[in-house]
Amino acid sequence: MADKTYLSKEINFNKSPIMWAGIEVYPGNGASSNLYGTLNVIKNPEEPNTPDINTDGNVNIKKNVNVKGNANVDGNVNVGKNVKAKGEVYSNNGKHRLSAKKNFDIPHPTKEGWRLTHSCIEGPEAAVYVRGKLINTNIIKLPEYWENLVDPNTITISVTPIGSHQDIFIKYLDSTEIILQSKENNPINCFYHVFGERIDTEKLISEYEGDIEDYPGDNSERSIAGYHYDKKII
Repeated sequence: MADKTYLSKEINFNKSPIMWAGIEVYPGNGASSNLYGTLNVIKNPEEPNTPDINTDGNVNIKKNVNVKGNANVDGNVNVGKNVKAKGEVYSNNGKHRLSAKKNFDIPHPTKEGWRLTHSCIEGPEAAVYVRGKLINTNIIKLPEYWENLVDPNTITISVTPIGSHQDIFIKYLDSTEIILQSKENNPINCFYHVFGERIDTEKLISEYEGDIEDYPGDNSERSIAGYHYDKKII
């Protein structure tokens, strides 16, 4: 069984009587060494360029981590709950700043040695979309959940005919289906793209004066996928 060290107070390694420059923990016989309590790592003002936490291995976290400075990890960081940072959140060796844009970066699917990066579409509304293809039919069936998710008065449709001009127009639409028609009543073959604004949340106010706390609407509704981009809280 691993040894347990209990901490009842904050430890400052830069002051006497503790003169260590750091802590090195070596598990014995394959067992993990456990630290019980709270560990506050404070940057040495005499060495401002050094990180607060430096590790060449993995960091496994089952509770919260509050980082006021830097945490440099060469391995993986596995978090069971929340990660909170007052500074920026970067990825891909500092190339991606999460508060600036929402993107992903993956190995390129067709070019060996290359990578592919995309960013999320951003706009002044909470919008959803569906897209697809019609062959010899004139009815676009919308997802069942659109009935209580999308404001039908905000729905817009883009249609691209396939094979030839078909003079397609919108005959009828609601939040469940869209009916198309051609002037000559010919069979309709087309691609479609349908957008709608969500009705289950307040409308986004895209421009406002002041800081994020001054937002004139409901700030709690502006967390995308559970992430508050200014506070850096998941």
